[in-house]
Amino acid sequence: MSVHHDISKHSNDQHERVRLFSKLDLKREQLIEKAFVKCKEKKPFEKELTEINKVTDEINHLARKGIVPQRKNVTKEMVEEYCKRN
Repeated sequence: MSVHHDISKHSNDQHERVRLFSKLDLKREQLIEKAFVKCKEKKPFEKELTEINKVTDEINHLARKGIVPQRKNVTKEMVEEYCKRN
């Protein structure tokens, strides 16, 4: 393989990682919003927490490969605290 081909492949891999990160991060934010709304309505939101942290794990798996940031897992207490402040 030529150096140019290797560089192009590396660049394409990074671009794909960023694209996938953006998609997953948006999905995570939407799930966080759902959990927040349910918390405000005093409804259970454990299902949303499970989904949020599943997506977070996917993001962190990508982040270990470089170029994209990690995200923290979300706890019930974090959502409740956010609800109290907003």
